Amino acid sequence: MGKRPQHLDRFLEDWPYEFGEVTARCVSGADGRQVIQLRIDLGVLQMETTGRPDGRRPDGAETYYDRLMSLAFEEGEAFELDDERCVEIDREFVQFYHRRLAWLALREFENAVQDADHTLALMDFSSAHAPDEEWADLHEQYRPFVLFHRTQAAALRELELSRPEHAVAALNEGLCKMRQVFVRHDLLEDFEDDELVVKLVDMKETLSEQHDLEAPLSQQLAEAIAEEQYELAAEIRDRIARRAGADA
Repeated sequence: MGKRPQHLDRFLEDWPYEFGEVTARCVSGADGRQVIQLRIDLGVLQMETTGRPDGRRPDGAETYYDRLMSLAFEEGEAFELDDERCVEIDREFVQFYHRRLAWLALREFENAVQDADHTLALMDFSSAHAPDEEWADLHEQYRPFVLFHRTQAAALRELELSRPEHAVAALNEGLCKMRQVFVRHDLLEDFEDDELVVKLVDMKETLSEQHDLEAPLSQQLAEAIAEEQYELAAEIRDRIARRAGADA
């Protein structure tokens, strides 16, 4: 019996890489379980669909984040993120990033939301216990990008359920969270021109036009005040007052 070839030539030829395209697929593993494959420039990444993408259970925990939570409880005030723990955190960030991309490419939006939530929770934890501000900032700079993916996935999930008004609400919620990040880092003046923000706003406006949706007056008022459009805010207050009087 011939020796099984170790190269991947035929495999990669049958699934060519397209520059600029995120391509993923679900296939069956040797034991019949479903796994995800993500085509990248230099080959293929294969990931598990649940738990950690690499299938490992750090010290029996489902993810390294779960393990860190246990360690923080066990060690109390002595808990700290040493070099080894920081490296493991970075590994988990990268793994969940790749799987999130795959879920989005596969239009598995609920799974994309869950993986984004995991990344945000790990980011919150690692920033709170960061060994120094520089290390925290290395990760925090990606928070808007993760929020963008989460917001996009949440909105598209609602659209698949034929709930455009919920999709707009998801976009508003995501934009609000992204705005808070810009405020926290004293970058509010850059918020409206940020490429990711512009994409979400465009998506929101397109959905509102296509489905003839208008934001609740309370939301319009909050947005007008936040953008310092005081004349518009006054008009919206008048509309709210008239509506309240009509309902009385």
